[in-house]
Amino acid sequence: MNFNFDPLRYTYPSQRHVVYGKKGMVCTGQPLAAQAGLDILKHGGNAIDAAIAAAATLTVVEPTGNGLGSDAFALVWVKEKLYGLNGSGPSPMGIDVEEIRSKYGDTMPKLGWTPVNVPGAPSAWVELHKRFGRLPFAEILAPAIAYAKEGYPLSPTMARLWSNAFQSYSKNEKKPCFQPWFDTFAPAGRAPRAGELVTLPHHAKTLQAIADTMGAAFYHGEIADQIDAFARETGGYLRKEDLQAYRAEWVEPISTTYRGYTVSEIPPNGHGIVALMALNILEGYDFPARDTAESMHRQIEAMKLAFVDGQRYVTDPRFMSVTPEQMLSKQYAARRRALIHDRAILPEAGDPSCGGTVYLCTADEEGSMVSFIQSNYMGFGSAVVVPGTGISLNNRGNNYSLDPERENCLAPGKKSYHTIIPGFLSKDGKAIGPFGVMGGFMQPQGHVQVVMNTVDFHMNPQEALDAPRWQWTGGRTVEVERGFPYALTEELLRMGHEIKVVPENILMGRGEIIWRNEEGILAGATEPRTDGMVAVW
Repeated sequence: MNFNFDPLRYTYPSQRHVVYGKKGMVCTGQPLAAQAGLDILKHGGNAIDAAIAAAATLTVVEPTGNGLGSDAFALVWVKEKLYGLNGSGPSPMGIDVEEIRSKYGDTMPKLGWTPVNVPGAPSAWVELHKRFGRLPFAEILAPAIAYAKEGYPLSPTMARLWSNAFQSYSKNEKKPCFQPWFDTFAPAGRAPRAGELVTLPHHAKTLQAIADTMGAAFYHGEIADQIDAFARETGGYLRKEDLQAYRAEWVEPISTTYRGYTVSEIPPNGHGIVALMALNILEGYDFPARDTAESMHRQIEAMKLAFVDGQRYVTDPRFMSVTPEQMLSKQYAARRRALIHDRAILPEAGDPSCGGTVYLCTADEEGSMVSFIQSNYMGFGSAVVVPGTGISLNNRGNNYSLDPERENCLAPGKKSYHTIIPGFLSKDGKAIGPFGVMGGFMQPQGHVQVVMNTVDFHMNPQEALDAPRWQWTGGRTVEVERGFPYALTEELLRMGHEIKVVPENILMGRGEIIWRNEEGILAGATEPRTDGMVAVW
């Protein structure tokens, strides 16, 4: 990967400088977490240790996007090989789809106990450490524990998201399962403000127990007992037996080739496969310029076709009727490409069998690199916090269908369609590096745009993140950021797209990138849409 780009080429007004380093790098959407990971590198840790430290710290300093009840996924490059870790949890064994349907009709609720799946993040940290970690686990979690105990000043973006959550949750305050959220995250009767010192003593206690027991307290011991007791008391389905049965799972990454590069993702139940399918479709076109109506139209249409397939087929792989290999077939991509013409379409799923998140990335001087993503979903998740623990539980089960004909229909012990996806780019068997874009259903769309900005349009990593984004939201509706040229949006309207211009904000994703060149120099970038930082050594 060449970092020397033509300075006369068009660049975007929001562009910031790429950050370079040699010995180590940590990129996150929160400066304190990035520095926590870098400190671990400086104390002799490797990229995996740094990723765990940053992830644990993010549960404290960015609870608006993840927490101790989160899921997590990772792609790990070690000694010229890429490994995948699926840290998503299944639904509780005691949940009953007929009971849920009788209560809620056709739609899974967003808040409360019903959408809570088994948390996977603490187990993911443990499995990463067992396989690749170097420093003692307790030392790696120490920065997160210190921030929870001693406090940290709240950053501006987090303050805004925290305030939004407080306003949203206030109508549920009197319900027993929601009261602990207010006790934990709004003890003063309001959300904390930017620059205000935030302390989370219950987080510190739980993190210390996880550190001391290598996660056993969370899944087998006293914390599991607390989760079980609160669920029984307030109508939840999660039980200690669900926690005891869980362990994050090592998986084989899936990938596709795109113009000589290899783009890798975590396999289903994650929807990283959607990004790969879209790239397969797009590889059949030439893109001489980025900001043309034809270029954007083809990208949007390819994304639609890949997304409807993903939403039709992706779920727990034990329940899928087609395989990832079938979905990633270049022949299938050609058939889907043939559906793209000069007008916006309303896409339908094909048949491949014929033929609130945080992201971080790390790198060390030994060549190891980590692409890591962790999420409660929809900000604080379910709004259920286990009293006295700081554990805000995910609402990942909101992605289940309640239609028994759908492959992603809710069932006991089943993993749901999952939106969080880490990405990784390589070429000719050599790592280029990790990348990711947070933001629910924006994530595969962000991955496609970052890869194309890099490979097709030769942008450096900061430009690839700064460039104005688009997002297909359903039907013919496409949201674009205000930085999009006005003439381009007008042309897309004439092609049948329904264009909605939105401010640059986190709904368009928040990403980080680390690329490594042939000389081992690291180039890092983070989002202008959040409080991100590249910590470098």
